[in-house]
Amino acid sequence: MYIDNKILIGKSENEELFIVPSVANRHGLITGASGSGKTITLKVMAESFSSMGVPVFLADIKGDLAATCLPGEANEKLNERLAKLNIDNFEYKGFPTIFWDVFGRNGHPIRTPIQNIDTVLLSRMLGLNETQSGILSIVFKIAKENNYEIIDTKDLRLVLQFVADNAKDYTIQYGNVASQSIGTIQRALLKLEEQGGDYLFGEPGIDINDFIKTNMNGFGNINILHAAELYQKPDLYATFLLWLLTTLNTTLPEVGDMDKPKLVFFFDEAHLLFNEISSDMLQKVIQIVKLIRSKGIGLYFISQSPSDIPNDILAQLGNKVQHTLRAYTPQEQKAVKAVADSYRANPNFDTEEAILSLGTGEAIISFLNEKGEPNIVNKATILPPQSMMGTLDDSMRLMMLNRSEFKGKYDTVIDRESAYEIISKNMQEAQEQKEKELQEKENAKLEAEAKKAEEKAKKEEEKKKKAEEKEAEKKRKNSLSYKLEKQAGRTANATLNSLGRKVANEIFKSFFKK
Repeated sequence: MYIDNKILIGKSENEELFIVPSVANRHGLITGASGSGKTITLKVMAESFSSMGVPVFLADIKGDLAATCLPGEANEKLNERLAKLNIDNFEYKGFPTIFWDVFGRNGHPIRTPIQNIDTVLLSRMLGLNETQSGILSIVFKIAKENNYEIIDTKDLRLVLQFVADNAKDYTIQYGNVASQSIGTIQRALLKLEEQGGDYLFGEPGIDINDFIKTNMNGFGNINILHAAELYQKPDLYATFLLWLLTTLNTTLPEVGDMDKPKLVFFFDEAHLLFNEISSDMLQKVIQIVKLIRSKGIGLYFISQSPSDIPNDILAQLGNKVQHTLRAYTPQEQKAVKAVADSYRANPNFDTEEAILSLGTGEAIISFLNEKGEPNIVNKATILPPQSMMGTLDDSMRLMMLNRSEFKGKYDTVIDRESAYEIISKNMQEAQEQKEKELQEKENAKLEAEAKKAEEKAKKEEEKKKKAEEKEAEKKRKNSLSYKLEKQAGRTANATLNSLGRKVANEIFKSFFKK
């Protein structure tokens, strides 16, 4: 509850425990076993930041944060708690709430062009190994060189095919681009699409500044990501939140020290962020956590145990709320002791025993003071939320969406010309050119064959003509007239020859008579 320019989270027997606005961007931690009251604490913090004029972003995994838009209702249990806390000016009220949903069904869609996602993050989302991740980086570089914008999954799929088809052209510059790795990435992309991950990719892309809005009364918007479905895909859920974190870090300007945060970001089920995270990605997240507070962003991690958070990040979390932990094994007991030792001891109680004995809605708390130093740990009861706890019926959610300032801004997908259209056009033109060349080649072949056939036919005709002439001559020579003519010729020749011999003899004889 926001009061006296401070955020009241809980009360001990003799002390009110506040988050100081000027150090709220030093990050925070809410931990505890299931059912210990973490969600209530998160909700109280979110409402208080909103009242202070600080926008909030949080994920609603179970659907029980959606009713933050409606005022809470008094009941006997809440009245008892308020009486115990000695709070008599408590006001039930709703808060300005904006609903978001990656799948676009229970909130405004959140999309981004694939090319805006770091390839390391995308590789994690796709479950790629180091080699495959390297191939993916090459694919994006080639796409950039060719001015192929990768907006959605169909763009990426076709660019992958393009690189595979032209792998030999890139071997000298980038090394071997194995078709097997391309195939693995294609299958991973198909799996992601089946999980609904393709809803995240596209345009219009989310403007991160839309999370940093206040209403007309100066209250910070509470941006609630409907994550009941998204949470069923842990890798997609975790990578999506890490993408939001990196986008905030790269988009927002440096602002230095502020009187209050510019935005507070809650990471529920934070252990998922760090499951199987690569060392490079972890170092990147650690660096962001260290530096993002200079941009006015406060990060609050929610998980069951502080051990779920890497130590280098844990060391950056100054405002801590620890609900009860259960320790039934020596390992769990050791973990509780480690948690207790991380707080400044309070001489009035044993921190380790307190952690194990806390009831629901109770916690040990240590917030930073105005100088940024951790206060001595205190045992406290958490305030109840001012807004309603529980789910929101569909009709009320629809009404809220229709009233939202972002209605219509992200609802319709824009599918402009990108890699898919350009490569498809180029492939079609190449195919048409190939078909044209093949047709020309086929036409030339047919023309040559026709000419050859024509020449062959001509030769056959000449051959036939000669054969016919030969046959005609043969028939003529075999005819009776030809034979009679020939016989007459022979007889005439014989007569002439006989007559010639007689004349010659007479002439010869006449020479000797003289």
